[in-house]
This record gives sequence, structure tokens and C-alpha cells, in this order.
Amino acid sequence: MPSRNIVRNDAVNSFYHVYARGHGKMDIFRDDEDYRVFLNLFKRYLCDSEQKDYSGRAYVSLRGSIELNCYCIMPNHFHLIFYQVDLGTMSKLMHNVTISYGRYFNDKYKLTGTIFESTYKASIITTEGYVLHISRYVHLNPKKWRTYDYSSLPYFVNVLSSDWIAPHRILDMFLSVNEYMVFLSDYEGYRCSLREIKFYLANS
Repeated sequence: MPSRNIVRNDAVNSFYHVYARGHGKMDIFRDDEDYRVFLNLFKRYLCDSEQKDYSGRAYVSLRGSIELNCYCIMPNHFHLIFYQVDLGTMSKLMHNVTISYGRYFNDKYKLTGTIFESTYKASIITTEGYVLHISRYVHLNPKKWRTYDYSSLPYFVNVLSSDWIAPHRILDMFLSVNEYMVFLSDYEGYRCSLREIKFYLANS
């Protein structure tokens, strides 16, 4: 089961659910560029090829030490699932990404101070069942989840592929991509039924 809201529970060969929201619930992703910049920061550290800054200096590669398995970026918050191989890698990656994105965002929108509500939260996941449940929760975050542009679902269904996103570790728990989609769709129907029941009870 996941241990909630633990940032310093550092373990090797473990899944983590990482999440954070904007300060005061403000939107921290306001246009397509914002989403792309945030995701490209992960690419900077996780892709196969060497990435360099504007001065030609290479960024530290964390590939092989951590995987980004699943994500969904919403206007005022984000959800990520990582598989950490080596101790301390997730903290290093998230520190670099959130600091860089905060600088970009404040510079673009002429703001100051932290853009995040608090330090990101990282919940270690210790059972396979909860990995599947949380990946479903992450992908079903948007109302129109099947066509949402800023989640990892297209990488799960082979519409997109990239060397810095690793859906295989979750998909390998299913017999096929179609089985994973059924897994998502079944819960969507259940969730809609609950909403209808709550609406009926509230108005009866």
C-alpha cells in the first residue's frame, strides 16, 4: 500500500506517486508552452541523448537511475509515477525540475516567490495492485481523459513513443494495451454511476 505524503522515505527499486499543486490553487500551467516546458525538463534528465544548456554544458543524466512511468499535468496541479532505482534520484530530479520551472514561470508571468503550494508530496507504493490503481487515477484525472493532451496515456496506447517515458513497467502487468484500456474504462463507468447516485440522493 502507499505511504501517504512522505517526501524523505527513500527506497531503491520502488514506485512513487508524486504530486503538487499551485500556490493558493492557482493555475501553474496556463498555455501549451507551459506544459511543454515542464515536460521537457524531465526529458532533459531522462532521455538517451546528452542534453546541454545554452552555454553548451551537459546536464547530469539520471537515466537508468529513475524512470517516469506515468503522468498527468492539469492546470493547477500534476501527478507523476516514478520507478526509482537508485537512492536520492527522485529528490534530485524533482528539485531540479521544480526550481527550473518556477524560474521560467515567474519570468514569463512577471511574478515572484514560490509557485507551488508546498514541497511536492511523494508516496511510496509497495504493492502492484496500488501501482495499477494509482496509474488509473492519474490517467482519469481529466474529464475527457481519452483525448487529453497532457497525460502519458498516448504512450500507453502506442500513439506516441519516447525514450524518456517508460510506460512498459506498468503495461507489463497486463496482457495487452487493450486490457489496460478496459481497466481504465471499467472504473470510469463505475465513477459515473456513483455521481448519478449522489445526484439522485441529493435531489430526492
